[in-house]
Amino acid sequence: MPKISAVIPTMNEEKTIGSVIEGLKTLEDIEILVVDTNSRDRTKQIASSQGARVIDQPLRGYGLAYKTGLTQASGDIIVCMDGDGTYPTDIVTTLIDLLVKDDVDFISCDRMSLRNNENYTTLHFVGNSVLNITIRLFFKHSMKDSQSGMWIFRSDIYRKMGHLSDGMSFSQEIKIEAMKRGRFIEVPIRYGVRITKPKLKTWGDGISNLMNIFIKMTRK
Repeated sequence: MPKISAVIPTMNEEKTIGSVIEGLKTLEDIEILVVDTNSRDRTKQIASSQGARVIDQPLRGYGLAYKTGLTQASGDIIVCMDGDGTYPTDIVTTLIDLLVKDDVDFISCDRMSLRNNENYTTLHFVGNSVLNITIRLFFKHSMKDSQSGMWIFRSDIYRKMGHLSDGMSFSQEIKIEAMKRGRFIEVPIRYGVRITKPKLKTWGDGISNLMNIFIKMTRK
């Protein structure tokens, strides 16, 4: 069996990180890395007590947090998700089986196909759709949810990837790189309702992600 590592970026997730780790621990011998970016609550203590390895990253940045964890992950297959409890841990085993049996390199979880207004607002749906269309126009790849924060992939495809942002656009860029370098699929999931304060700045991050698509294009 391939070795599995999970990488979870956190910032003030004490209400949810414990349940996320518990859900992932149903996978035998999984390595769980929590990359914490200066949480001011008990996130690190809870994660450590649940058996996760906590890595401090004092500098802010969604992509930077992931890069920090991914460089230290030892698994053949990597599971990535937020620590806010919105992504389902109970389907991880099924997704890993799909990755292995169907010889897939990268699975991204699609929140938009099964969305409702309670867990995914119309504004976010429209913004995500604009980014999806722009990526299709520039990179000739279609995605239903370019901004999803839950992915399962082979570690060797990550090592082949080109430049990835340190910021929020890391999410769309890792998918673009995966589609360019391997077999990429999306699987619909039911996205949960957030109970913690969102880190995403809807307008600011949306515009930044759009601009980063153009920047990514110039690096082809």
